[in-house]
Amino acid sequence: MHTFGHPAGITQIKAICERYNIPLVEDAAESLGSYAQGRHTGTFGEVGAFSFNGNKTITTGGGGMIVTDDESLAKKAKHLTTTAKMASPHEYIHDMVGYNYRLPNLNAAIGCAQLEKIQLFLDNKRELAMRYKSFFESQSISFIEEERGSKANYWLNSVLLADKTERDNFLDITNKAGIMTRPIWQLMNKLDMYKSCQTEILTNSYWLEERIVNIPSSVRLKNHVL
Repeated sequence: MHTFGHPAGITQIKAICERYNIPLVEDAAESLGSYAQGRHTGTFGEVGAFSFNGNKTITTGGGGMIVTDDESLAKKAKHLTTTAKMASPHEYIHDMVGYNYRLPNLNAAIGCAQLEKIQLFLDNKRELAMRYKSFFESQSISFIEEERGSKANYWLNSVLLADKTERDNFLDITNKAGIMTRPIWQLMNKLDMYKSCQTEILTNSYWLEERIVNIPSSVRLKNHVL
């Protein structure tokens, strides 16, 4: 998963998967417009998935897209997302457990129109991120930047606080001032329905959960002279 639009160490992950013959499925839901080693995220695995949810870089109101270079996988995915209905002149025959994940034409039209403006959105978000970076350089709070060799879309801008107490104080002060900030999502293994599931120690995940805050990251409206 390319968290908040920052490319993961995908080249290293891919090498491990190839060594042990593990299929690589890439969660690029948040990273449309992000690159690792000059290559777009979502294209390293056998399958990559992008989200077009309402809060993503571009949106169709919901849903998303999968990409693959494997024609057989593409055909199977298309089959599963169209209720696994077999071609027939009359009968309704479904040969697998399928799903109705088809994107309505109206939603697709919205997505196509947004794709035409994606570079504008990406440039806008990067400009905002650079402003944050400049501001936090003089603060005791660390702004999370893209890694060397990668290019993030800065879907969500994030800051790293000293500890959970400082994180909670930051959340309280900013939200009282009318600035919407949020902690990162709670780890899934802490949710009631997953508490019994097997996990690793997750030391780093717990450490980050207590310290990272997402700050306003939307594409900003600008005044234009007509």
